[in-house]
Amino acid sequence: MNRFALLSLYRSLVRHKLFATLNIGGLAVGIAVFLVLGLYVRFETSYEKWLPEYRKIYVVQTIWNMPESPFNGPSNWTMGGLLDQLREDFPGVVGTRIRTGGTVVQGRVATSEDVVRVDPDFFRVFDLPLVRGSRDALRAPTNVLISEKMARKYFGGADPVGRSITIAMDDVASYRVAGVFKDLPDNSELKITILLPLPRTPPAYAAKWWNHWGSTSLQTFLRFDTPQAASAFAAKMPAFIDRRALADMGKDASKSVSIGVMPIEKMHLEPEGQASASRKLTMVTLGLVGILTLIIAIVNYVNLATARSSLRAREVAMRKVLGASRSALIVQFLGEAILTVAIAALAGLILAEIALPLVNSAGGLRLAIPYLVVVPALAVLALIVGCLAGVYPAVLLSRFPAASVLASARAPGGGRAGTRVREALVVFQFGLAIAFMIGTLILVVQTRHVRSTDLGFRRDGLLVVQSIGDSMVDAPRRRAVLEAIRRLPGVTSATLGDSAVGGSGQNNADNVPLPGVPGDGPSLRRIGTGPDFFKTYGTRLIAGRFFDDQHRGDDVLQSAKGQPYNIIINRRALSTLRFTTPEDAVGKTVGGDRPRTIIGVVDDMRFFSPRAPNDATYYTYYGKPEDNLGGSAATIRFQGDPRAMTAAVRHLWQQMVPNVPFDAATAEKKLEEFYEADDRATRLFGIGAGLAVLIGCVGLWGLASFNTQRRVKEIGIRKTLGASATDIVKLLVGQFLRPVLIANLVAWPLAFVAMRTWLAGFEDRITLSPFYFAAATAVALTVAVLTVLGQSLKASRAAPAWALRHD
Repeated sequence: MNRFALLSLYRSLVRHKLFATLNIGGLAVGIAVFLVLGLYVRFETSYEKWLPEYRKIYVVQTIWNMPESPFNGPSNWTMGGLLDQLREDFPGVVGTRIRTGGTVVQGRVATSEDVVRVDPDFFRVFDLPLVRGSRDALRAPTNVLISEKMARKYFGGADPVGRSITIAMDDVASYRVAGVFKDLPDNSELKITILLPLPRTPPAYAAKWWNHWGSTSLQTFLRFDTPQAASAFAAKMPAFIDRRALADMGKDASKSVSIGVMPIEKMHLEPEGQASASRKLTMVTLGLVGILTLIIAIVNYVNLATARSSLRAREVAMRKVLGASRSALIVQFLGEAILTVAIAALAGLILAEIALPLVNSAGGLRLAIPYLVVVPALAVLALIVGCLAGVYPAVLLSRFPAASVLASARAPGGGRAGTRVREALVVFQFGLAIAFMIGTLILVVQTRHVRSTDLGFRRDGLLVVQSIGDSMVDAPRRRAVLEAIRRLPGVTSATLGDSAVGGSGQNNADNVPLPGVPGDGPSLRRIGTGPDFFKTYGTRLIAGRFFDDQHRGDDVLQSAKGQPYNIIINRRALSTLRFTTPEDAVGKTVGGDRPRTIIGVVDDMRFFSPRAPNDATYYTYYGKPEDNLGGSAATIRFQGDPRAMTAAVRHLWQQMVPNVPFDAATAEKKLEEFYEADDRATRLFGIGAGLAVLIGCVGLWGLASFNTQRRVKEIGIRKTLGASATDIVKLLVGQFLRPVLIANLVAWPLAFVAMRTWLAGFEDRITLSPFYFAAATAVALTVAVLTVLGQSLKASRAAPAWALRHD
């Protein structure tokens, strides 16, 4: 482009400032939304790719094939002794285990850190970059490796190598710091700050289930040179399971459980339970929002640019009269369009940079724009969109004969075909915008629904103390702490259970054989409870009675040998155990060789994610849970301020168990963790919907301005022939609403399919009522009317004489 072409572009932008601002601004906003959400998707898909040779690392999965079990499906956790058995049967296997949990002890103060125990071959699998020390350091049982962050935290500026650090994990011991490794990045599922050697023998409390098939206690990772080697290894697993699990699971164990290997880079997003599924769905949803917002912005820009370009037909004719060639005109118009899009891209980049701190704060992220990648991508985008927007004036207008254009009473505007193309583009962008609005409305209603739905217990006034189940807290101390908590002012009851609201504690399941039905019976979730468990939660009793100490059969350990012990089931278990009514279940005995008599039926209690199914559950009772419910959680029912109660329990804990970090939260806070991902998706989806509608309105306003300007004489003639201002407004508004109404044919099916898929992830979900679709359409029509009403009123009030002589 020469300086005259640049001067022409400058004059065009300055002369139509509002149009230029709206057109460039709309595209800039679309680019900014795409950049921000694209960075989020890029971050979510980059997990573990920072590891050297990450494609050779696989996580071992325990895959349960029990459709009726609450644990059906894949899990990234395995039994403790799996790797030992694999090495015995498959010499040469390269792998390591990672067992989490541990604290750093300084004096009488314990601080929770990401302490893990690993095998000596850890660095053969995970080549973490070391700052100091040797990769063989973990072969000595008293050595420890720490991250740079831990080195700064516990040793300041001093050299930590050779110094000691006290760590509590299974027991309290002093370790020698043998090296320092670099901090792991944020995009990692591996939360490691301290590496300890894994003992050759399992800890005493884990000896019973360390090599028991069906237990899961740690993560196992293997290294394969090629994907084919990983597939060949997985093919050998059924025979291995049938051979090794015979004692624990019987013949053909591989029909119930299988061992799989999954590339480590998939671990963050592959559906291991509902958390990963929700994370993946959120990532895909927001990625689509970013792409569709950019498409809407591009369509809007191209639509306005091509529409306004027809007003330059006389300019093109004059340039041709003055000697401009067609090739020169094509170059000029394409160059102007590309340069204008480049300006919008620069503005979008600036908006994205401004918005990133807000997004990072809202999502707890640390996203940053990689300019070496983004700038070339924006340059390509400017070239493509500029060509799309500039090809019409460059090719079509440049071929018009100069004489016919100058002699015409009006500038050519593409005729009926051009109008239809522009209307089709409006239909497309408003269709996407209306689909966005429908989706946002349904997301908001569903997230509010899961927050307010009845969980089967009183969620207010509950405090869950998870640290009481730490292996460092023995039974006498657990009992003393629980008794001290019950004496605190404001505490009305306190209990122990091996499961608690928010997923605290343990997850156990058990098969319950049914009388007269062959086989092992359905699998039910099993929750061990202590005294006052149901009282503390405020559980509703449907039939029968609760546990108590007056009935010997209630206590699992006190029941006579070979005699049934008593259980309580939830409402969901009625159909699973083939009972028609709660009253019909009470008094019945199930369980085959391990008979269990049902003494009560309670309402379903949802302790877990709203995306997880509410499982059939049975409850057992322990009169002395402190001795028998290892890994349990304490639940406290209290009155008063939650912060004051948490502080009181923390103070008590630090006095009685100073070497174990205090870990507690209210039930409402623990449930909030289940809602965070969907809440974040709803907020970002709503922002995308709002911007999509805004961009669509900008385009509609631009087209209204353009068409009104082209129809000035027509409006004057209509008014001369007797049309009122109201008639003119109705005519113009009706014509602009037609594509918006047609857009619903695009929006409704698209939104219905997308929202039905999203809602399928919730067991307790709202229905897809037509109200949401009608409401979004009404909002879109209202916004569209308000957008074009100003232009229509202005045109209807113009004097006919002025309109007829206007050119």
